[in-house]
Amino acid sequence: MQHLDRIAALDPVLHSFIQVDAAGALRAAAVSQARFEGGTPRALEGVPVAVKANIAVAGLEWNAGMGARRGVIAPDDATAVAALRGAGAIVLGTLNMHEAALGATSDNPFFGRVANPHDPARTPGGSSGGSAAAVAAGLCTVSLGTDTMGSVRIPAAYCGLYTLKPGAGVISDAGLVPASRALDAIGPLARSLDDLAAVSAVLGVDARASAPVRLLTLEPAYGLACEPAIDAALMAALRALAPMPCAAVRLADDAAAVGVAGFVTVARELGGHLAGLSPEGFSKELRFLLGYAAARTQAEAEAAQAVLARTAATLRAAIGSDGVLLTPTAPQVAFAHTPRPPVTQAGFTALANIAGLPALTLPAGQDRDGMPVAVQLIGAPGSERGLIALARRLDTALQGYFPPDMLL
Repeated sequence: MQHLDRIAALDPVLHSFIQVDAAGALRAAAVSQARFEGGTPRALEGVPVAVKANIAVAGLEWNAGMGARRGVIAPDDATAVAALRGAGAIVLGTLNMHEAALGATSDNPFFGRVANPHDPARTPGGSSGGSAAAVAAGLCTVSLGTDTMGSVRIPAAYCGLYTLKPGAGVISDAGLVPASRALDAIGPLARSLDDLAAVSAVLGVDARASAPVRLLTLEPAYGLACEPAIDAALMAALRALAPMPCAAVRLADDAAAVGVAGFVTVARELGGHLAGLSPEGFSKELRFLLGYAAARTQAEAEAAQAVLARTAATLRAAIGSDGVLLTPTAPQVAFAHTPRPPVTQAGFTALANIAGLPALTLPAGQDRDGMPVAVQLIGAPGSERGLIALARRLDTALQGYFPPDMLL
């Protein structure tokens, strides 16, 4: 398979895969070839996909990027993986990620630092960094990632891809090592809206939703300053959607408060999910983050929950059944690898998880250094297909996907 050759050639630089199942992929490719020859191809026949390592792939290590889960073999496919296989997709292997999905750089101490195909000296984002890097570099056509506060959308933005974080419960999370049951979502990443739509349909996204008709933006009081290229992309998207009536949304809490509340809530729950594992198998970073969250008082935890509840209620009321909130995906482009990443990365993306709403990220050009920039659409419950339709309209006005220099 061509994609296996590409993995062998490029992944020593990218570190996007944890495990490659070459034998399984070749067997599946033979089945797909027979189906094509027999005139019975399925919806995703022969499409090479790869899966974030916290999603179960039968027979492969199911480690969630954690040293503490080395040797844990998935007995069965996650529901989402089974759906892809049932549609004819070829699973190439499992993808690198930020340890335990608690972080947004994918600098993994056990399985290697994932590199951005547009500039390997920069992060691909996280926690689904391997999922984004592999697709952007053409190692697979589509990948699965997970998103708790932005973990498919931030990497998609940094690597110039399309991704959909579905609304709560739309895509089954059976077979997922959880971070937060309330906020987690499995979502696909792709280089085109056509591929994103095709995979989303197989995963169970409703095909009937209409596009939103009201446009919303966040008031500046939310307090999240963006790099100039990000602001320019947002303005270009606003111009492209100008015929839609537009209004601003004011949240009761600013980005800093929302970010802290989200982190404390997720990390406290994650600590419970990991309670059966030996902390000796955790990195120093993970131990620190879990310890910080566990040390919060009950009053602090309840205050965090109150922030999230206020934010969710305001967003859901503002968006209603026919609105869409347009924001940047992240306030900056991919940055150089660093042990101290920006704390604002999930300031925009976390809003969709907190409110349980679907969100789509699409590429929107590049900055002066040639790095991708992106915008985000957050829609009403059940509007996943409507977001894809609106993204198609935006895609004609924005630059869309462009290949990394390493592929040229």
